[in-house]
Amino acid sequence: MTDWLFPYPPLLSGTLIKRYKRFFADILLDSGEAIVAHCPNTGPMTGVYHPGSPVMVSRSASPTRKLPYTWEMIQVPPLPTWVGANTAMPNQVIKAALAVHLFPELGAYTEIRTEVPYGKDKKSRIDFLLSSDDGSRPVYVEVKNTTWCQGPVALFPDTVTTRGQKHLLELTQLLPQARAVMLYFINRGDCPYFAPGDSADPLYGQLLREAIALGLEVLPCRFDPSPSGIGYLGLAELKL
Repeated sequence: MTDWLFPYPPLLSGTLIKRYKRFFADILLDSGEAIVAHCPNTGPMTGVYHPGSPVMVSRSASPTRKLPYTWEMIQVPPLPTWVGANTAMPNQVIKAALAVHLFPELGAYTEIRTEVPYGKDKKSRIDFLLSSDDGSRPVYVEVKNTTWCQGPVALFPDTVTTRGQKHLLELTQLLPQARAVMLYFINRGDCPYFAPGDSADPLYGQLLREAIALGLEVLPCRFDPSPSGIGYLGLAELKL
């Protein structure tokens, strides 16, 4: 395991009671206080949503927030494994990792830009655009949070994603003038393998394989969230 660790804010432990209306989670803190926390993950949380499981939450000091607590992670069976629940966290982690050039696969770059418009209609925004002074091709990096798994294999997506399909098509249109990278943020430390979630979205799997054949690069990055922070474990083995 790398020594690199992205720290969490101070966390409080509790037990998940239920999630509802996509954005809300009832949680009983270990202190005995019952709270309603913001759930940043609006997807189905397939294989991750387990009422009665241990969770960790952060608390914002902002007076303008309607829900001061945010659901950060959950511990899932069969082995006690922490899985990230905050879908805003991966881009924060990747931004910090790019700043220290944590991923040698991305090569040398001197500038990191975020949310840069791209695509034919310029209505999409790439998560990260890396460029260099030496005239090498720019690197477009799209980040996808990944929490669903089957055994040791992390899978994306866990539901039909027309937005994700669109991103694959737009990334391939950048080739070969630029490098296009799909970075799957595996938000759990128990998956040494990665594959497209064909049973959830077969079209996404088809488009991913076609994009790879055209030159799309895939980085299935293994991260290990825990109450002490998010560590980087290296790349998962890609299974197509």
